[in-house]
Amino acid sequence: MPESVSLSRRRPLSLAAVLALALAGALPWVPDLGARAEAAEAPQTQSQAESPAQAQRPALSVTLTAPEPADWPRIVTAYGNVVAQQEAVIGPELSGYRLTKVLVDVGDRVTKGQLLARVADEVVAAELAQSRAAVEEAEARLAEARADADRARTRRVEESGALSAQQINQFLAGEQSAQARLSAARAKVQADELRLSQTRILAPEDGVISARTATVGSLAQPGAELFRMILGGRLEWRAQVTALELAQVAPGMAAALVPPGAAPGEGPVTRVEGRVRMVAPTLDPQTRYALVYVDLPAESPLRAGMFVRGELAIGQARALTLPQSAVVLREGFAYVFQVGGDGRVGEVKVELGRRLGDRVEITRGVTADMRLVATGAGFLADGDLVRVVDAPPPPKGLVASE
Repeated sequence: MPESVSLSRRRPLSLAAVLALALAGALPWVPDLGARAEAAEAPQTQSQAESPAQAQRPALSVTLTAPEPADWPRIVTAYGNVVAQQEAVIGPELSGYRLTKVLVDVGDRVTKGQLLARVADEVVAAELAQSRAAVEEAEARLAEARADADRARTRRVEESGALSAQQINQFLAGEQSAQARLSAARAKVQADELRLSQTRILAPEDGVISARTATVGSLAQPGAELFRMILGGRLEWRAQVTALELAQVAPGMAAALVPPGAAPGEGPVTRVEGRVRMVAPTLDPQTRYALVYVDLPAESPLRAGMFVRGELAIGQARALTLPQSAVVLREGFAYVFQVGGDGRVGEVKVELGRRLGDRVEITRGVTADMRLVATGAGFLADGDLVRVVDAPPPPKGLVASE
């Protein structure tokens, strides 16, 4: 019992001692707690003081540009087919003879007089030999008739009376008949020689074979198409233009064609240059379009049958131009941002015209003295505050190459 009582009394004393020591150690730090409270309030007061300044911070750093006047070509955009400027249909001139050889195919370049196909010539050659033999026979008969006629003429002159007048006339007429038969035989030889030459189907001009229907073993028929050839390999673009555009196009103007599959924005496009050769005098009453005939270079990548887009340069015109990066397209309209004296931007609606390289023509909405945002316009809104900076210099490599 005495031990338990003494323990119960010691516990309150020990607890009291611990509390006293804690209070004694904490009192020297009371002033520090106040300093900490003041320090915690100081950043809040400073942030409250800086919040108005943050509202005035620029939304973006931008560079400036101004509309530049330039003389740009006036362009008429048109569409049309690429066709052969002149095309020849090649067929046989003999009837009922087999094709024995076909020597060219589609895409082959041929020269004038080149052999394209052969027709069986055995029968024609035999007929030619017969005609030549007939000529020799006619020549012999003519020689005999001429001798009789000469004798008749001699005796007539001498008036010997050995031949009657009727016989003399017969000899003279026989000579003329023999001469006529010889001429006919010679004409028959020429006809057979021509028929023999027609068994060789030749190219009429230099060009490119664009179609072939000839097959070995088929019977040749007059008027049937064996080959189709683009004369000289020359192609032309037949552009369709309206009546208003037709009045602005004249022979000799330059044209630039865009090959099929070339989409804008996918890198540089190799254009095919041509020149207007002829302008149609009338319009199609159904479509109300007229045709403009544009000659194309011989080594162009275009092929007959292609439907392509092209541009006709009809002259020069003054234009106000801006970099395409300065123009923002929103909801189907074009805008630029003008920088005011207070550093705030204003949204200006504009209308676009021609495009050339990385610049675009502005037809309405700007003047040459306006200060406009050159880059970063797509991140701005009307009334934003911006900071104007100088444009970065071009890379050293680009300067050296220029």
